[in-house]
Amino acid sequence: MSGANRGASVGSPSSGSDEPNGEAHSGTVRLGHDVRFVMIAVGGGAIRVARPIARRHLRHLETIAINCDPRVQEYEEFDRRMCLIPESGGQADTCGSPLAGAVLARAAEPALRRLFDEAHFVTIIGSLGGGAGSGVLPNLLELASERCHHVTAFVLKPFACEGERRAIAERTIGRIHLLEGFSDLRSQNRAVLQVLDNQSLVGPLATRSFRSVSDHWARLIGDYVELNYIDVAEAVVRSMLGPAPTAIVPEPETATIGPGVPPPAEVLPPIPAVQLEAELTFEVHERPTETPTSLRSGS
Repeated sequence: MSGANRGASVGSPSSGSDEPNGEAHSGTVRLGHDVRFVMIAVGGGAIRVARPIARRHLRHLETIAINCDPRVQEYEEFDRRMCLIPESGGQADTCGSPLAGAVLARAAEPALRRLFDEAHFVTIIGSLGGGAGSGVLPNLLELASERCHHVTAFVLKPFACEGERRAIAERTIGRIHLLEGFSDLRSQNRAVLQVLDNQSLVGPLATRSFRSVSDHWARLIGDYVELNYIDVAEAVVRSMLGPAPTAIVPEPETATIGPGVPPPAEVLPPIPAVQLEAELTFEVHERPTETPTSLRSGS
């Protein structure tokens, strides 16, 4: 994990210590350590969306890319990269088969499960219609639901012109709604499914490149994670510490964050209210489960 992503620690105001808040003492809550924020991209399309987010080096956020294609190892902007391959050492790609992707996910379950050790807030981006997104994503969501405090899933739905891939995506969304663990979390307002339909951008982005679609979702998701997870967490920690002069002290290498990204034309509503094990309370609200039919192109 790079220093740019890990690095805020806050000291307890009752400790009575004159040490800087960056030093460890009892009662310290360290965002990015005691409270983990994880973003995972599954599938080639999801990785294209997540790469600009990873390059933003959002505070405290761990980024992971998962695919069944060995080229995933080339994406160095992610903190971790995983390629799911058969134990036989045969062909790694799923050839677009969700069934093959699901088989690889079950075989890799111990390694996938470890991704969520002590993870509190997890954002999973999945591109539906192919082997990794439609095959691996449901298994990953169930593992996250078993181990994480809050799970947000952004699933990317192909364009209408993509025919069979869009049909596969529809079936995968139906399957996700039936996942037992994920459904249980949703009933507790601790998990949300957000469908991002590429077809909704046909009008606004008609004159732009295909890459602009990925960039649009990247800005939307990145700003969402920063505003509704990270910023809220830091504000809550500061309120816990009362009038302490410096509640959060970044490590030296985190003092300068990458260039800012303008907010999208439409920002998703905040997440449901949840309670952290570290006694951080996030008071936010529920958002819709479907993407608006149209988004302004100004994003």
